[in-house]
Amino acid sequence: MADNSTIVLSGSDDGDQIKIDLTVLEVILGISAKKVDGVAGMRGGLKSGLNRVLGREDRGKGVSVTVDENGDLTADVYVYLKYGVNVPSVAAKIQEALKQQLAQMTDMNLKSINVHVVGLVFPEDEHNFEDDDQPLFPDQEEEAK
Repeated sequence: MADNSTIVLSGSDDGDQIKIDLTVLEVILGISAKKVDGVAGMRGGLKSGLNRVLGREDRGKGVSVTVDENGDLTADVYVYLKYGVNVPSVAAKIQEALKQQLAQMTDMNLKSINVHVVGLVFPEDEHNFEDDDQPLFPDQEEEAK
């Protein structure tokens, strides 16, 4: 492995290699985690906030993939869950979905998947949460009408 931001899947004697960037794995896992029933959204950081302001979608937000010295992958997933769900059950479903998705798409395995529940989203707040469809400057759109 050349550095901690890419993973070498295979290499040949003539120097040909297949490398995967860890951000690609984060995107795969982020999309898969959002599809699990009971997940309201993913926690974003400064990077995802800037991307949103710039009009870009950060599909890997809420997921961090690391590689240890043995080459084993560990994923940390930061989620908001819907109020009223069984937290251990949803966390187990997230872990299973991520394992299956990564194995199917890359033939790689995760050593561990750590699910961090950041918060709960109440039913009355769901329409305000993860409002990616909302305009960036709603006041200007109303004035234009």
